Formats: sequence, C-alpha cells, structure tokens
Amino acid sequence: MPMPDYAALAARLPDMLVADARRVGARLEDARRRRAGPEAWQRLADEVARAVERRDARLASRPAIAYPPELPVAQRADEIAAAIRAHPVVIVCGETGSGKTTQLPKICIAAGRGERGLIGHTQPRRIAARNVAARIAQEMRTSIGDAVGYKVRFADKTGPGAWLKIMTDGILLAETRGDRDLTAYDTIIVDEAHERSLNIDFLLGYLKQLIARRPDLKVVITSATLDADRFARHFGADDAHPAPVIEVSGRLYPVEVRYRAAGGDPDDEEMDDEEDVEEAIVDATGDLWREGPGDILAFLPGEREIRETADLLRADFKRRPWGAGAEILPLYARLSPEDQQRVFAPSRGRRIVLATNVAETSLTVPGIR
Repeated sequence: MPMPDYAALAARLPDMLVADARRVGARLEDARRRRAGPEAWQRLADEVARAVERRDARLASRPAIAYPPELPVAQRADEIAAAIRAHPVVIVCGETGSGKTTQLPKICIAAGRGERGLIGHTQPRRIAARNVAARIAQEMRTSIGDAVGYKVRFADKTGPGAWLKIMTDGILLAETRGDRDLTAYDTIIVDEAHERSLNIDFLLGYLKQLIARRPDLKVVITSATLDADRFARHFGADDAHPAPVIEVSGRLYPVEVRYRAAGGDPDDEEMDDEEDVEEAIVDATGDLWREGPGDILAFLPGEREIRETADLLRADFKRRPWGAGAEILPLYARLSPEDQQRVFAPSRGRRIVLATNVAETSLTVPGIR
C-alpha cells in the first residue's frame, strides 16, 4: 500500500467541513515542514478519512426542500440559486410579503450550500430570530434544534446536525471573537440590512474583508429596494462591477386608509381637542370590532404605552356585550419568549395585538385583518 503524501491528502480538503479543512490543512502543512515520518503521515491519513466521513454523513442528512408556491420569491428560486453558485455575494431586495426571509435559507440549501458548514441567517431582533426559525422548521417538517436552530442572547437551540442557524446580527459579530474566519459557516445571510444598525454596519464591513480571505464563503444580503444599489457597490469588485441584485416583488393586499377625528366632531373647524393615542386605539377598536371578523394590530412607542392601552381596553371591554370574547396580547422585545409566542399561536377568539416596532420586520402576525 503506497504511503500517503501531502499532495494526495491536501486534495481531500475540499471534501471536508470548512472547520475540519482548516484544522487538518494546518496539520498537513506542519507535517510537510517538519518532514514527518511514515507513522505521522498515516495518522494524518486516518484523520483525513474521518473528516471526509463527517462531511459525507452531513450530506446524507440534507433536509428536503419545498417552497410555498404563493410566495413571490418561490418563482425566482432557481435564478437566485444560480446567482449564489456563481457569485461570492448576492443582493436580494424584496418588499414585505415576498417570502425572502423564510425561503432564502432553503434556496441556499438547494444551491448546494450548507454542505461544508452552517448557513447562518441573521435577524435584527431576537423575537424575529426565534419566530423565523420556528416558521422555517415548520415548513421543513423538522424540529427546532434538528435541521433548523437559533441562537439569541441567553438561548442556543442549535443542534450538532443543524443546517440552518438563525441568530441576531449581534450574536454573529460576537462569534468572530473566537472564530475570526467564521469557519463554522459556509454561507451567511444578512436579512433586513437596510435597517442599518451599528451591528449590521460592522457586520457588513467585516464580511467584505472576510470573503477576500475565504473564497469558499457565500454571502447573501437582503434589503429594501432603495438601499440595494448601495450594498451592491459595497460588495462589488469595483464601481464598474457591483454585486448582482435580484429584485423580488412583494404580496400586496388592499389597504384602506382612514382618519379618525380626535376629541370631537370631524366637521367642526374649531375643534382643537387632542385625544391620547391610547384612548384613540380603544375607540378605533370598538369601531373595527363592529365591522366584521379579524384580529387587530396596533403599534405603540413602548412598553408603558402598551400597558396603559391594555388597561383601557380591558375596562372598555367590560362594558361591551362582545368584550368577553376578546384577547389582548402585548408584543415587545423584553417580553418572555413564551408570552411572545402567544401572538403567533392559533387564536381562540378575536385578538388585539399591541406591539412595539419589533413586529415591523421579518414577522407575520397571523389573523390580522
């Protein structure tokens, strides 16, 4: 049996997980410099074989992929997958309802990503990370912690066999301290990049430098249409060669805009009373409740306003014949995950969801009319 040599073993590095390839490659290079003996090379050959087996086992666990046909991004799945294969960075811009948040990780798997490491998928907020993970796991018919996991502050639900890891951008930034090249990942998706938080800006700058060191890494950025060209230039080779941009339409629903008069007769030109936003929400809820079925979502500035509005609604419902069937649900970042999840669970009756801006991006609250 011929003795394994450096060239033969190094040729197997692309057949390993990224983290294994980095570690084994360093050991091979060290053995070559030291002019290691036959026993050392045989041990390295055994290590290479085990690393290749780990990657083969991962390929055997690839989750099945299907796209909800009603989502606009599903119509562009093949085009997006081809762009991911061909380019180190792809910008996908799409409005609310396009399905980009939940379907892009699956498109990455279809493009051959996730085979050598995790597909990391960042969200601006913890509540979005948890609920996006739950939605993708449901669509892929798996459990949180199996093929799909998430990591937020104080909670890591990512199993050893996960393909997708949804996390906040702050978590991914923190991981760079212990793994500067992010070798646990072969693909990074930065969702809602147009929010332009300090974490997102740092992460985009870091990834631009990282893809120069890691040609095997793929990066997908999602953005609102207005910022797509800016991100394309940032990640392009130069101004003349920006990163490709793929636009995906959103699902639009008919919206009726109404204005409520505050504190008096809307036809009275002398009216100057101002109604508190909490009281206005109570009044509007009563108007909408009588019009027909469907849950109500109201945005408020913070927790204090949510609590005050909830108290006013409860007092108002006690005077209404239909009030006993109403459920008031708060939604804000500091709420416990269990209480947050109540908003996304099936409803037992009509609901009024009182939310801060955590519900503005990456989340769909079911039942809202």
